[in-house]
Amino acid sequence: MPPAPTPSAPAQRLTGLPPVVSDATVLLVLGSFPGAASLAARQYYGHPQNHFWRILEAIWPSSHRQMVTDSYENRITWLLDHGLGLWDVYASCERQGSLDTAIRNAEVNDFAALAARCPSLRGIAHNGGESYKHARHTATLGVAVHRLPSTSPANASWSFERKLAAWRSVCEQHGLI
Repeated sequence: MPPAPTPSAPAQRLTGLPPVVSDATVLLVLGSFPGAASLAARQYYGHPQNHFWRILEAIWPSSHRQMVTDSYENRITWLLDHGLGLWDVYASCERQGSLDTAIRNAEVNDFAALAARCPSLRGIAHNGGESYKHARHTATLGVAVHRLPSTSPANASWSFERKLAAWRSVCEQHGLI
């Protein structure tokens, strides 16, 4: 007789990271929900294989590389100084692992409340398809809404160069370059 199947552990309720914005935020990048590495580090785009930080380094090459690699706090200051903000579509969800396809029972963040804190906001850039599924919520803010290719290592169908070109174009449209 074969052994009884082992029940899988239920997905735990996870809470996302706070927004990274300032009065000078022009473009807000919305991911779906932080992956396990990012949650563990309490840092946006904390997985070392994620292309997010590499893309921004390529977009702003004249910036001091030490600002980006020195510490997470310096990276955040660097982003804010360039008019870029970070947040996620989901405030919380149930998920095992890091894949967007594993997200269940998600609670959407309050975009209108955040936009009120960002008087310079001119655009929302959805980092990937899962985030973009909620473009209807962000479109009500009256700013430009963009769908960008995910910087996740799971998005292997886009080369780094192709991702960079798409991200550069949106940053140019909002005067961040």
